[in-house]
Amino acid sequence: MKYKLTDVASVIRSKNSGPYELTFDVIFKDFEIYERVKAAKIFNEKMFASLYHVPESDIIGVVHFDPAKAIKTTIVRPISSGALGETDVYGAQQHAPLMNFMFEL
Repeated sequence: MKYKLTDVASVIRSKNSGPYELTFDVIFKDFEIYERVKAAKIFNEKMFASLYHVPESDIIGVVHFDPAKAIKTTIVRPISSGALGETDVYGAQQHAPLMNFMFEL
C-alpha cells in the first residue's frame, strides 16, 4: 500500500542543529505505522540524500526514537546559517520536500 507522509505523520518539521546542520523530525500518528516504517527502513541515508539532493556522506544520522514514535534525521546544511545566500536562518522551512514524500509498505 502507498502512503503519503502527511497522512501518517502528525508532525513534520525542520530546525537548526547548530549553524552547520539541519535536523528533520517526523512524529507518526500511531505506533503501528511507525513500527512498520522503521522495520522497512524507509528513512535512510540514501532516501534523504535523494530527497534533498545532497551526497549520502552529508547525512549525519537517522535516529528512531520509539517512545515518541519519531524519526530524527540530521544533515549537513548546504549553506551555513546566516551565510551569504542562505534564505532560512532558523532552518524552519526546510521540511517541504518531506511534505510530498510517498512510500510503499
